[in-house]
Amino acid sequence: MSTTQPLRTLLCFNNHPTFFSLPFDQIGPVWTATQALMAGIARLEGVSIMGTFDDDQTFVGASQGFPYTWYILADFPNRETVQAACNLLRTIVVGEGNDRLWKYMTVEARMGRALEIPQL
Repeated sequence: MSTTQPLRTLLCFNNHPTFFSLPFDQIGPVWTATQALMAGIARLEGVSIMGTFDDDQTFVGASQGFPYTWYILADFPNRETVQAACNLLRTIVVGEGNDRLWKYMTVEARMGRALEIPQL
């Protein structure tokens, strides 16, 4: 009997120019929504977050693709759970308005498998 291996997934998030054009005093609600996104991903059943990465100290401003703004590396139980994580951008409300988080960022999920590092 074989066991199902988790999907090692790199969630790549890219902040849109709509985020970077916000007045400084309006960034807080987006950050609060981003924290809700991270917590929501961590709460999905069967998800194990391996780590996060934000390169905002050496890459400042919006990019149109790679390199992305920030990342989450996690093991997911299946593709449907990865889709549920990505869908959170459509459902999380930013602040008191009617904007969703996807107005301010995109996500791309790269799914694969963990590589074993050989003993050399």
